[in-house]
Amino acid sequence: LLLFPLQHWDVFKYVTEVFILVPALLGLKGNLEMTLASRLSTAANIGQMDTPKELWKMITGNMALIQVQATVVGFLASIAAVIFGWIPDGHFSIDHAVLLCASSVATAFIASLVLGMIMIGVIIGSRKMGINPDNVATPIAASLGDLITLALLSGISWGLYKELESRAYVNPLVCAFFIALLPLWIVVARRNAATREVLYSGWEPVIIAMAISSVGGLILDRTVSDPNFAGIAVFTPVINGVGGNLVAVQASRISTYLHMSGMPGDSPETAPRKCPSPCSTFFSSDVNSRSARVLFLLVVPGHLVFLYTISSMRGGHTTTRAGPLWVRPGDCPLCAAQVLILLYIADWMVHWMWGRDLDPDNFSIPYLTALGDLIGTGLLALSFHILWLIGDRDSDVGD
Repeated sequence: LLLFPLQHWDVFKYVTEVFILVPALLGLKGNLEMTLASRLSTAANIGQMDTPKELWKMITGNMALIQVQATVVGFLASIAAVIFGWIPDGHFSIDHAVLLCASSVATAFIASLVLGMIMIGVIIGSRKMGINPDNVATPIAASLGDLITLALLSGISWGLYKELESRAYVNPLVCAFFIALLPLWIVVARRNAATREVLYSGWEPVIIAMAISSVGGLILDRTVSDPNFAGIAVFTPVINGVGGNLVAVQASRISTYLHMSGMPGDSPETAPRKCPSPCSTFFSSDVNSRSARVLFLLVVPGHLVFLYTISSMRGGHTTTRAGPLWVRPGDCPLCAAQVLILLYIADWMVHWMWGRDLDPDNFSIPYLTALGDLIGTGLLALSFHILWLIGDRDSDVGD
């Protein structure tokens, strides 16, 4: 509902590459905050945050780490947006490129700072209340991450766009300020043994996931720029968010389950490298299989609630009649297919990484949420195109 009116702001209309940043920066919740939540949830469950000294070390090290990652990934996401926007159109504007860089870096930094503090509070509170943080921390990171990041991106990009007219130097100054803070966060992160390893080895999944999400952003940019498919904007965060939430919970639970049996690579019998069968993923008596079934069964009722809410609040460019058949109740099979694929990939990926001596808390969730963004945006764009071809022109009724 927030993204729907934002698509008509001047900065979104005249600097359409901002749409490419939307999935990439919303995907930071999977790259950084949800990974942080999974990492801290595992640490809390295995007793690494029981004393005030251990707790403080985990907090300072992890907060500094995600600030480093947020700044670097925000900068790379802006470069990807510039490239993906320039290739199809053949048009390049240095002012718009600097605007994208400043908006992306500032949004990523501030969102990660706010969400990181919220995650720490949620995990500490969950432990004190006797609740498994694996079940609550990652969904809260995902949902708040979408809302806070989108609000920050739109507000910052709009403000910086206004500054282009009279004070163009503000954009490069903003970008330089946040990049100049990098050495400070690196020093703090290196002092903690747990985060030092991630600081050196945790870049591959974060950067690859950002690139995957940027491809999803290119699909969104190409689709929402077409007046016939403008209604896609209001549904994209819902479709992508639910899939990312559910698969992150499952990945975090499997990772904690494996950590309780030893260290990565120590238990080959619980970490097979071959692909599991769909039956073992969804229909076995294993505790992770049961949680996969529960999470999958949440998809259809959850989406019916969300999509009905969008319809009743007159969100998007759709009328309140049945709406585009695939985008309201009929859209649930697409959402179910997305979540089914993600849960199966999570079962294979987490065990495979464990067998390869990689900590799934640090590596799996970025890939899974990025794939969720790409698959969700692709299926949604496909559904809008098919509806248009078969004659349902309901998505272009206007504002």
